[in-house]
Amino acid sequence: MIRVFVADDHELFRAGLKEILQEAEDIVVAGEAARGEDAVAAITQDNYDVLILDISMPGLHWLEVINKVHEAKPDLPVLILTMHPEEQYALRALRAGVAGYLTKNVAPDELIQAIRRVAQGRRYLSEALAEHLATYVTEERGSMPHERLTDREYEVMCLIATGHNATQIAKALGLSIKTISTYRTRLLRKMGLDNNAELIRYVLEHNLLPR
Repeated sequence: MIRVFVADDHELFRAGLKEILQEAEDIVVAGEAARGEDAVAAITQDNYDVLILDISMPGLHWLEVINKVHEAKPDLPVLILTMHPEEQYALRALRAGVAGYLTKNVAPDELIQAIRRVAQGRRYLSEALAEHLATYVTEERGSMPHERLTDREYEVMCLIATGHNATQIAKALGLSIKTISTYRTRLLRKMGLDNNAELIRYVLEHNLLPR
């Protein structure tokens, strides 16, 4: 039996997802959470075969959730299931080590297939995502400034863009204020920006914040 943990802040969606997965005799939703930190805590205390994770959740940034899950359970595959299209977050998610990325308009049969695949230790790429990755390689979209950032720098960028100061970011990520300042300086340099105002404008213009 494939034990799935669902991390999504919409209760109705979680309920609907459980109904869908009940159709598969080899899959059961064995845990759920509405906040990132709650998901991490639950996963640390029990064993699951697949984590289904939404990008837009309150609490911990989704990349931080992935990092903490990988630290606690390095063999637990993470399957992103979100409303955000592949071109927004899929490449960043794959770089963070997720096993697959699906949007919420996916057909139930494909979702079940994806869960089974990642539970076997394999990756699942939808046709749309595979096409997007091929386009990325062809057009070298990695030259976009925000795609030069490491995952940690990307987290700091998003937190700055949502109005968090250095002290708040340091507390959220468990780092020192000096380290956060270093990350800020580094990411601004990589992106060719001078200050937080320019950074916020860039993030908003490129729709980089989960909603």
